[in-house]
Amino acid sequence: MTDLFHRAPNAPLAERMRPATVADVVGQDHLLGPDMPLRAAFDAGVPHSMILWGPPGVGKTTLARLMANAFDREFIAISAVLGGVKDIREAMDQATRNLQRGRGTILFIDEIHRFNKAQQDALLPFVESGLVTFIGATTENPSFEVNSALLSRAQVHVLKPLQDDAVLAVLQRAVQREFSDREVSDEALTAIAGLADGDARRSLGLLEQALQSIHGPLDANSVRKAISGGLRRFDQGGDLFYDQISALHKSVRGSHPDAALYWLMRMLDGGADPLYLARRIVRMAWEDIGLADPRAMQIANDAATTYERLGSPEGELALAQAVIYLAVAPKSNAGYMAHKTAAAFVKTDRTREVPPHLRNAPTALMRELGYGKTYRYAHDEPQAYAAGETYFPDGLGEPGWYRPVDRGLEIKIGQRLDYLRKLDDDADSSDA
Repeated sequence: MTDLFHRAPNAPLAERMRPATVADVVGQDHLLGPDMPLRAAFDAGVPHSMILWGPPGVGKTTLARLMANAFDREFIAISAVLGGVKDIREAMDQATRNLQRGRGTILFIDEIHRFNKAQQDALLPFVESGLVTFIGATTENPSFEVNSALLSRAQVHVLKPLQDDAVLAVLQRAVQREFSDREVSDEALTAIAGLADGDARRSLGLLEQALQSIHGPLDANSVRKAISGGLRRFDQGGDLFYDQISALHKSVRGSHPDAALYWLMRMLDGGADPLYLARRIVRMAWEDIGLADPRAMQIANDAATTYERLGSPEGELALAQAVIYLAVAPKSNAGYMAHKTAAAFVKTDRTREVPPHLRNAPTALMRELGYGKTYRYAHDEPQAYAAGETYFPDGLGEPGWYRPVDRGLEIKIGQRLDYLRKLDDDADSSDA
């Protein structure tokens, strides 16, 4: 059996502590628990092509190596950051030689999302023929980053960030195996587990860093002295980034100011561009508050201007208060939906003529053709409303795209529109 777990004594702690059997893997019970998908593959001894999707340090590379060991297959690893089509061809040549010797091959491609379309396409015939069992690892959403053809030939397994108790178990195992001569308190390991943010590899790196920096007993205070800096996971422009902005937007829409503040602070703390957040906050005001409270747009715009003038950290207060206001404001997506519906209609509808009475008539010829002849100037009409007048092309009718909700200012807007429609109905009745 191929041994992929022989490590040099001076290798990083995270490498020395990499699980050698599937029983040593901590976490991912939804995949490795009894009768779960990956456990079933291990138990059956039959690997399948797959993509392991999850944040850093949750076991993607470890699982790929464990499969090669468990299924007695050659393991070829390619980093998509450094590799290309040439490396794929060399790997396929090696896999062919392995097959001639009666051994299968697992081809592991780390960060598969960094391969371009041509590089991913180069894998297809070899995965399809079964020459290799393909295992890709990615921190990005494969539905966006992996070609559909390759995605259809591989099962996607989602790995989750490790809970603190799972990270703590990894740390305790490391201390027992590698640092039994050091005095390390449970509080110190708990502090490191919290700082690791669900990343086992990071937790082991932090433990190693702390033990190298502190020569005496390791407790929670000494951990804080040895380790500094923001350690929360954040990937500007990546999948986690868009998950968080989605959570912020949905918290505002759901009228929950505390949750909205939490996600805003998470993103600012993680390094998100505050000006990007300001633009998204303005978007939220127009999409989810709309005309139910027009002040929301003004406050959102003022917050963006304030941040541009003050910068961080002072300007972040304006963004926070705008988020609070948007969260507690009455909600309406009536304007947003009217815009979408009208845009979709116009995109698919035929070109309709502007009715003559709505056309401008700056020349004598246009006046002779009747342009603007029957137009009724609203300010000359009772209540400045030309009851019964139509402003749509002939034959289109009233589509009713804008439907005010019964919240905030749109209550009054709805009442006003109902009154005007009644004037139209009365005018139509009198004409009849």
